Amino acid sequence: MSIANDHRSLPRGQRPPRSGLDRGLSPTTPSAITAMYRRAWHDQGVAMLQVEEISDPLLRQAVVNEAVRRWGRRNGGKLHGR
Repeated sequence: MSIANDHRSLPRGQRPPRSGLDRGLSPTTPSAITAMYRRAWHDQGVAMLQVEEISDPLLRQAVVNEAVRRWGRRNGGKLHGR
């Protein structure tokens, strides 16, 4: 275990400060994420879709095309519609 990850090495057992670079596991459950999606839709009109879950190939490709047009190609993950 590295010293940076060992909270016992800091005075009085303090944990090191967290940052956006922390690769720790997220405590968010799948049901909590679904609730966040639902709230984003109802409150902000933002729809979050996982491309893998869209079963219609034409609709899936349309979503991929729009996302690529707006934000560019994905750096990782599976290629969809190709």
